[in-house]
Amino acid sequence: MSTVPFSLRRGHKLRGMGLPPHSHSDAQLTFAVSGMVQVHSDEGRWLVPPQLAVWIPAGVVHRLDVLTDAELWMVHWEQAAAQAWAPAAPLDRPFTLRITPLMHALLTAAFSADIAPQKAELVAKLMLHELAETAHAPTFLPLPSSPIGQRLADLAFNDRNNRLNVEELASRAATSVRTASRLFPAETGLTLKAWRQRERIVQAIDRLARGTAIAGVAMEFGFSSTASFSAAFRQVTAMTPTMFLADETAPPDEHLVG
Repeated sequence: MSTVPFSLRRGHKLRGMGLPPHSHSDAQLTFAVSGMVQVHSDEGRWLVPPQLAVWIPAGVVHRLDVLTDAELWMVHWEQAAAQAWAPAAPLDRPFTLRITPLMHALLTAAFSADIAPQKAELVAKLMLHELAETAHAPTFLPLPSSPIGQRLADLAFNDRNNRLNVEELASRAATSVRTASRLFPAETGLTLKAWRQRERIVQAIDRLARGTAIAGVAMEFGFSSTASFSAAFRQVTAMTPTMFLADETAPPDEHLVG
């Protein structure tokens, strides 16, 4: 292990930029100070809007898409340090998290220009403890692993207006309703109905981030009204579309290092 078993990086990414599939020998926390990115892995994809972060353990192959201009803060822990410093709760799977006030304070301290090395190490250790105790943000869309599940997911993903009922989806995927209803909880942890709802909201967040008006997004994804879209959006993300857009466009706190 090197003298400093963790590192801090920051960067500004322009919309449309990204990174091809890759993995790290260290664990990584990426915080979206502003803007939005999306992380893909074999298990699914994580949407990371402003003020959320994504945890990627060492060795996990992933791809990064930058959906809007973004400022990112990244903390890397060497694998040995992450294992030694983390609490008993496992941090062996990717997840997104909403930044708690404590985590925000830790990130701000870590990225300040004058932090002492000893304090930086304590901050890095405490971050791992806060990570283990923070609830996952509901912006992950798990992907089914079986060929039938993948066919169903592709059909649902392309059915933006939600016009196909479960019988039609199953028929087009050459399977039965019973099989479709059994596969999704087994392979994604969500019922097919819940998965479709989350998938629509994840796609809708992408549209909102690209500047489409809320009413237009509601219509595009087959919601009967802006109010019904807002209710579904809140159910998945714990915020309304208006709150999400306010979070996205709000500038970083003045005390953050620019």
